Amino acid sequence: VQLQASGGGSVQTGGSLRLSCAASGLTFSLFRMGWFRQAPGMERELVAAISWSGGSTYYVDSVKGRFTISRDNAKNTVFLQMNSLKLEDTAIYSCAAGIRTMHVSSPAYLYWGQGTLVTVSS
Repeated sequence: VQLQASGGGSVQTGGSLRLSCAASGLTFSLFRMGWFRQAPGMERELVAAISWSGGSTYYVDSVKGRFTISRDNAKNTVFLQMNSLKLEDTAIYSCAAGIRTMHVSSPAYLYWGQGTLVTVSS
């Protein structure tokens, strides 16, 4: 299984980025997908998640109204649209695949990809 995240970069506060995660080696439509982030010195946190069908989503409170998770099962890809970025959004963002039968907010995942760095500056 491979999960390849891309789309990170440097942006000023208030700016936007769109992360993508391309999955291979698994039946993508059978998996719940999530985006995690880890900032220096901080624990990894689940930022957003989406059910296998796309019908249910989860967001951590700090990103609600700013981030949007979506997926394209035909292209085996999950996205994270990040708007109104803040300094505290600076982190390495990784995507993960989890069992679809678990609740969308569950932090339990089976497969992890390499991260992509998002740096927000003033």
